[in-house]
Amino acid sequence: MTAALPDIVRRRASNLGAEGLEWLGGLDADIAAIAWEWGITVGPVMAGGTEAFVAEVTTSTGQPAVLKIGLPGSESGAGEARVLLAAAGRGYAAIFRHDERRRAMLLEWLGPRLEDLGLSVDGQIAIICATLRTAWLTTPGDDAWMTGAEKAKSLAEFVAKLWEELGRPCSEGVVEVALSYARRRAAAFAPERSVLAHGDAHASNTLQAPGSGALAFKFIDPDGLLIEPAYDLARCMGSWGGPLLAGDAIALGRERARLLSRLTGVEAGPIWEWGFIERVSTGLLLKQLGRDAEAAEYLGVAELWAGAGTQ
Repeated sequence: MTAALPDIVRRRASNLGAEGLEWLGGLDADIAAIAWEWGITVGPVMAGGTEAFVAEVTTSTGQPAVLKIGLPGSESGAGEARVLLAAAGRGYAAIFRHDERRRAMLLEWLGPRLEDLGLSVDGQIAIICATLRTAWLTTPGDDAWMTGAEKAKSLAEFVAKLWEELGRPCSEGVVEVALSYARRRAAAFAPERSVLAHGDAHASNTLQAPGSGALAFKFIDPDGLLIEPAYDLARCMGSWGGPLLAGDAIALGRERARLLSRLTGVEAGPIWEWGFIERVSTGLLLKQLGRDAEAAEYLGVAELWAGAGTQ
């Protein structure tokens, strides 16, 4: 099974040093032990994983499922499992078994990814919003989650640091707007107005739920944090930059924020602000990873949005 690992998972494990190499060396033994303990037959390794071993499995009753074993330091089997256990299948893939020490989870089998179904951007946004409204939990069960204030501050620090390290690849004005929005979102944090959020709700993390109707979907790979709902809509603001740059990026961006607001009942202003922060932070990250064309799209929209003010 180790031989079938996606290259990106193998590289990330190797980059962790001794801990990652130990994980790679013990992976086959862990898979065999988990298969015996949980009564599953492990099938082909699945594509798409970046921080975990992910494989198709069959349970002892013949049902398809998914086995996921996370890299050291990943949220698989820890924070991710906590979200899935709290959700109990509501808006998220159900979790049947988990082993925190091995960062392993046995998960519900889901259908194709939303991004692969050929739907329009607005159609994908409508499905993500409907799935979020099902998934958001107002009583997450404990207080150990990262808060909205902490997330806003961490993103501000990330943006300021990476902008300097990369030689200032976008204007100072873009960074100033991102940091001002981050300060505003940090100050706005209130536990009573927060939800247990997915944290990375985009079309490749949204999968069709078999047997639940053509428009029923569930999320995978949650981050899990206690934050205002607008944060979970930032990915929809940050994705699909091509159509924005093909027209009036400001008007189209505001229209998208209003659409997200109508679909969820969340105010458009915070959606716009989190969406701007998402565009800048992701653009800088893509630049760091050498994905210059994608970075240019993200930061290009941010340059246009920077002078528009909030909603």
